[in-house]
Amino acid sequence: MWWLILGVIYILFAATAAVVWQKWIAPWRQIERLARQIAGGERPRTFLVDGGPEPQRVGLVLENIFARQEELGRQIAGRESGTQTILRAMQDGLLVVDKGLRVTLVNQAFRKLFGLPEISLGTPLLDVVRDATVDRLIAETLRTGKAMQSELILADSKTNSERDVEVSAVPINDDADLTTGAVVLFHDITQLKQADKVRRDFVANVSHELRTPLSIVRGYIETLLDNPETSEKELSRILGVMERHSKRLGLLVDDLLTLAQLESRNTALQFSDVQLAELFESVIRDWGKQLAEKQLKVIVDLSPDARMIRADETRLHEVLYNLLDNAVKYSRENGEIRMQASLRGHEIVLSVTDNGIGISKDDLPRIFERFYRADKARSRELGGTGLGLAIVKHIAQLHGGRVEAESELRRGTTIRVVVPARF
Repeated sequence: MWWLILGVIYILFAATAAVVWQKWIAPWRQIERLARQIAGGERPRTFLVDGGPEPQRVGLVLENIFARQEELGRQIAGRESGTQTILRAMQDGLLVVDKGLRVTLVNQAFRKLFGLPEISLGTPLLDVVRDATVDRLIAETLRTGKAMQSELILADSKTNSERDVEVSAVPINDDADLTTGAVVLFHDITQLKQADKVRRDFVANVSHELRTPLSIVRGYIETLLDNPETSEKELSRILGVMERHSKRLGLLVDDLLTLAQLESRNTALQFSDVQLAELFESVIRDWGKQLAEKQLKVIVDLSPDARMIRADETRLHEVLYNLLDNAVKYSRENGEIRMQASLRGHEIVLSVTDNGIGISKDDLPRIFERFYRADKARSRELGGTGLGLAIVKHIAQLHGGRVEAESELRRGTTIRVVVPARF
């Protein structure tokens, strides 16, 4: 009898234990496993939980939590990707530091500007940038809580030159308006500085070029006014000088107007099919008298595949006119000038070569600058304005091309205009 009672009790206990395990213990262990997987960033195979309605509701809640966590992760990743895209697209260098002068953010432009590899966040600023101007600017911004600005010069090892950089530091404030760091922008103003220098040089050069002939003409006018009884011979000489300098003024003004027009955004080229043989012949005919005076021989060499070019004929005539002008001026008597046209890949090369006085290696890179003269005294004596090659360069660029130059002192010069071949 007792054995029967004990057996019944054991069976009831085992059945109760099985129910408790199935409805409470096992489901909560499943829930615990789901929670660990979610916390570890692992996606559970299923959120279905065995047992009663309470564990099943918890499983559904965990599924919703995981879905929200995934959505939040996608949003954060999207924002991070957008932030990184913006940082990569920035042309200015960006540096963010905290109040302890530790780096919290930099972009690629900053690393490129200072020639730095990848920078670990939290790196001390002194380990990244060792520049007294930058250190002083950031320290002052953090101390005063005010925006600061300065300029510095950085050495560019790749181009063996210097770069002018404008540095702006802005404080980062928290909700209590306490300064917690600084955002620093590095803006490369090298081209702006160069443009400003070119502008100042241009104004100075124009003033100088205009002042000399104007002073001479004005001086002779005053001489004639003071001496109305000037002899006919002296009067003829004075008028000759005045005419020569007035022509120089006229040429200078014409070239300045041409250059201004070429640099204007409204400049439009009139493209047409240009026969180079006819064009060369026309330019040579314009310089016939000067060529004969110096007994210069002109050789025209046209490649069979470059006898025609699609370009603005008027502008192209201006290019060759200026190049032949220089070749005639700087050639010795009984010299030789060669005018060539050839096809180089998908480009047509027009060149004028002389065997004259040549240009030094130091002067050669600058001959296309406005008013630059390799031999200033001789150039003015020959009547040059110093703008001819600058005009040639601009016309070539308007055609989508470029200019090249080769020269050697006392052996001659070659100037090339390279433009796309348009057929």
